[in-house]
Amino acid sequence: MDLEYYEILEITKDADSGAIKKAYRKQALKFHPDRNEGDKEAEEKFKLVNEAYQVLSDPQKRSTYDRYGKAGLDSQGFSHFSDMNYEDIMGDLGSIFESVFGGGFSGGSRGQRRQRKYPLDTEVEIDLAFNEAIFGCSKEVKYSFKKPCDECEGTGSSDGKKSTCNECGGKGQVFFRQGFMTYSQTCSNCQGKGSTIENPCKTCNSKGYSQESDTVKIDIPEGIDNGNRIRVARRGNIDETGEIGDLYIQANVGEDEHFVRHNDDIYIEVPVFFTQVALGDDIKIPTLRGEVTLELTMGAKDKQQFIFKHEGVKNVHTGELGNMIAQIRIKYPKKLTNEQREMLLKLQNDFGIESTPHESSFDGVMDKIKGWFK
Repeated sequence: MDLEYYEILEITKDADSGAIKKAYRKQALKFHPDRNEGDKEAEEKFKLVNEAYQVLSDPQKRSTYDRYGKAGLDSQGFSHFSDMNYEDIMGDLGSIFESVFGGGFSGGSRGQRRQRKYPLDTEVEIDLAFNEAIFGCSKEVKYSFKKPCDECEGTGSSDGKKSTCNECGGKGQVFFRQGFMTYSQTCSNCQGKGSTIENPCKTCNSKGYSQESDTVKIDIPEGIDNGNRIRVARRGNIDETGEIGDLYIQANVGEDEHFVRHNDDIYIEVPVFFTQVALGDDIKIPTLRGEVTLELTMGAKDKQQFIFKHEGVKNVHTGELGNMIAQIRIKYPKKLTNEQREMLLKLQNDFGIESTPHESSFDGVMDKIKGWFK
């Protein structure tokens, strides 16, 4: 059995027009083909959502539907899609497109939405040495920001006059249909501005803004990590109304020769000679803030890790210290003198059976293998 229109939009039968529109936008955004590419089921649901909205948003159609159902609509000559006002379609789809793409779509009879020439916030990257990020520092940061052109007061026109774009009617978008779907694209005539300039400003080349440079001194917090951003209020771009955005400073942290950072933990590789592993040893190793003693246990394994609590990086948010993880790398001699070889052979013989553990491990293996081929 077909779902009722109220079920499709997930609303009750006493829902008012505001609730219907809100439900429609939620469902249309959920099943929009641009968010569900190649999903035939989502495409069908998107069609049903639009059909349900076009009936329930029209008082006359809704009244007929409530009394007689879909059959009543058909008997009175209502086609589910052909009667809806084209401007309303554009307005509703414009809202959906705006949610999907984050653009400044404007919808038909609902009036043109004011579009900024550039976003208010701006961003700059800053390079930090490994230790500067770990312990914090002060930096003077150079950055640039946009502001309205003084000559044309941000209009881009030398005489301050603009004309409504004839191509898009001032919307900045042109709409076209292909079968069931309605699409929009930026107007090529006005590049989405909704207006055209006959006498462009020579100072800013009709852009309407200029680029300015400035510096700001900031305190880099202890523990900042690569990719973290610092917000500096009211240091961003300025629009025609005088509104000022924020400056975001993104950290690019350099690497260290010995320490490797992972979040708030620090890793260090400790080379040890094979005799130190055989005998056990206490080794002094560096930390970010000094040194600690690594108690190398007898028989430690290659790449074995030793954890030192609270010897890592201070978390930039909580202030808690991470750990330092020391990973050993066992080193062996690359060549031996005859005397060293004799000494090692004597040591091996002194250990007796302990020096040839493979012999007892493989007892009977060859006989077993021979049995496989009988």
